[in-house]
Amino acid sequence: MEVFLASIQHLESLSILFDRYRVFYQQTSDVEAAKKFLQERFNNNDSVVFAVANNGEIVGFTQLYPSFSSVSMKRIWILNDLYVEESHRRKGIANLLMNAVEKYAKESGAVRVILATQISNTNAQQLYESRGYTKNKEFYHYALQLQ
Repeated sequence: MEVFLASIQHLESLSILFDRYRVFYQQTSDVEAAKKFLQERFNNNDSVVFAVANNGEIVGFTQLYPSFSSVSMKRIWILNDLYVEESHRRKGIANLLMNAVEKYAKESGAVRVILATQISNTNAQQLYESRGYTKNKEFYHYALQLQ
């Protein structure tokens, strides 16, 4: 298994996985829209994508978005997406991706990595908690749905 920083050259394979990730979260499949979305992220340097290849096939990815903490005056990375092909789950791929995320965050001088997952996604919760991530007990997080 090889973990690497993905780029626009990986767009085709990543688009398929990104679409499957969205379907997991009950969205309608649309590979072309997924491809366009990822292409924009790469072209605008809006995010950082790590991927895992197994025998040359991309089988998992995670996507980070930058943010900042005004209080600490440091970078924060938002781990927004993490997906592993169903046929490759329970093989340590998610941990490989998390290792890459945490190393990258430390090297970039970030103060923390933040993430959210569905309450029903207990597998993801177990992964994050096993790595030392904790549920925030100091802040409520709110969202305003605009569409």
